[in-house]
Amino acid sequence: MHVLVTGGAGYIGAHTAVELLAAGHQVTIVDNLCNSHAEAIDRIGAISGTTPAFFRMDVRDTPALQAVLQGSGIDAVIHFAGLKAVGESVRLPLAYYDNNVAGSLSLLKAMDAAGVRTFVFSSSATVYGPDAPVPYREDMPLGTASNPYGNSKIMVERMLVDLCRADTRWRAAALRYFNPIGAHPSGLIGEDPQGIPNNLLPFVTQVAIGQREELAIFGGDYETPDGTCIRDYLHVVDLARGHLAALDALTADHDSPAGLRAWNLGTGRGTSVLEIVRTFEAVTGAHVPYRIAPRRDGDLPAFWADPSLAKQELQWRATHTLEDMLRDAWRWQSNNPDGYNSTTHSSH
Repeated sequence: MHVLVTGGAGYIGAHTAVELLAAGHQVTIVDNLCNSHAEAIDRIGAISGTTPAFFRMDVRDTPALQAVLQGSGIDAVIHFAGLKAVGESVRLPLAYYDNNVAGSLSLLKAMDAAGVRTFVFSSSATVYGPDAPVPYREDMPLGTASNPYGNSKIMVERMLVDLCRADTRWRAAALRYFNPIGAHPSGLIGEDPQGIPNNLLPFVTQVAIGQREELAIFGGDYETPDGTCIRDYLHVVDLARGHLAALDALTADHDSPAGLRAWNLGTGRGTSVLEIVRTFEAVTGAHVPYRIAPRRDGDLPAFWADPSLAKQELQWRATHTLEDMLRDAWRWQSNNPDGYNSTTHSSH
């Protein structure tokens, strides 16, 4: 199959491109590089032995997308392109709705015009909303998220429900991620946040390597065993393989009922922030000084996935341990102290 990966130079997109190529698929990447690095494309090639075709463009440019879709014989699209920082979305809601909702709408229009109607969407556990009981299950209703980032994911899922209902030629999946961490075991690709990391693990590894003085743990007084937030962390390679499993399910089963299909991708196990820090120190031997900071607005005390539907319908489950995730994240950070920019500083 020939798969277009939007946002394919980003963290999850690059790992998914590697898994697609390993499975024998052809890959074309579209990315505007607003929060990613062109170097990732070369690294995908170094791991895979095949460098994917790459177009630097924005998914809001419908005519340019349509030209790529029509000219390349693309069969399916996996859509990662979008902004993803929860706190930033509260400050810049219009930018998030423009990138994430208008961008998805533009992509779906271009796909429809090109006759490409197999679509895997990078969604999020935030679609369940702050009041959902844990563990989260796919048969729960969509909630109202506590931030524009989460609401943008809900809007796109609703758009896909309506599209699949209106036109039964569409095959679409929403993959609801929990907390991806880790990096490719080669150490060649990984998470490379711009500026101050929004996610826990890059912050941990940057403190461990000496780029930051200490880790701020937001809230130490939650009703959890050690007072810190609990999340469902999964290895980014397991997450990437979930996209291949979803793609296989959409393309193999054309007798399935039309409509958007949703799957949780998580381990089904919650891990606290302090557990992450302690396990990281045990696995790597590195020290991570931390302080307990005030709670952040919108942070939930604890949530994790019920991943049984993905296991049943996709034959997918997370196989990497927490130790694997932390070891791989540290290898990436150690090999690339400045992320993808490290290649320009060979003295490292």
